[in-house]
Amino acid sequence: MAKIAVIGAIVEAPEVTRESFNDVVSEFRTIVRGRMGLPMPENNLAVISLTVLGELDEINSFVGKLGKIDGVSVKTVFSKKDY
Repeated sequence: MAKIAVIGAIVEAPEVTRESFNDVVSEFRTIVRGRMGLPMPENNLAVISLTVLGELDEINSFVGKLGKIDGVSVKTVFSKKDY
């Protein structure tokens, strides 16, 4: 069963990590339903929220790949209900 989840990511030094981050997001584009980014150049970071709908294993794989990128911190909140 599919779950809805919100992935919160803090991207430090976005000019360095942007390409890697976007490559991973592109790899999982079939489960991404929405993306909102808040650049914070005064702090040399960006805060990104991704809404996803997919199988639990697929979402966890996505989050795991994002978390392996140097300078990226991620947390995920899952829906209680299956879809």
